[in-house]
Amino acid sequence: MKTFLVPIDFSPVTDAVIDSAVTFSRALDGKVVLLHVVQPPIVTTTEFALPVDVVREATEGGERAAKQKLANLAQLLHAAEIEHRTVVKVGPPGPVILDEAKAAQADYIVMGSHGHGKLYDFLVGSTASSVMKKARCGVIVIPPPEKHKHA
Repeated sequence: MKTFLVPIDFSPVTDAVIDSAVTFSRALDGKVVLLHVVQPPIVTTTEFALPVDVVREATEGGERAAKQKLANLAQLLHAAEIEHRTVVKVGPPGPVILDEAKAAQADYIVMGSHGHGKLYDFLVGSTASSVMKKARCGVIVIPPPEKHKHA
């Protein structure tokens, strides 16, 4: 049985990522680990630091919302009769995805790409690119919905 780690960010590519995970899981008798990574608010200077309570509340709120959304997506996997579990973690997405892939002993990571463009990726970074460069398992990247349209 193959294990597919499926990081979800609830962006427009999520449906295509779930569909692909279902397809791969069925084809390879796999199980799915749905993962959402909550990023805590970023504080760039101590002058304008957010109070600890505000950061904690925002993070906990993000975790609660993510658990509910993942539970809804898990219904699709349940209906497809695919073994699955959901995980919510807090931290920077790239490293957390890689850590969870190792912990889950994932054979593959199935994740979406936003397709922002090279300038955005250069300035901000791309989670998909970071994961592809450092993963110790296969990485399947699903393009954003606008790339699925036929010309």
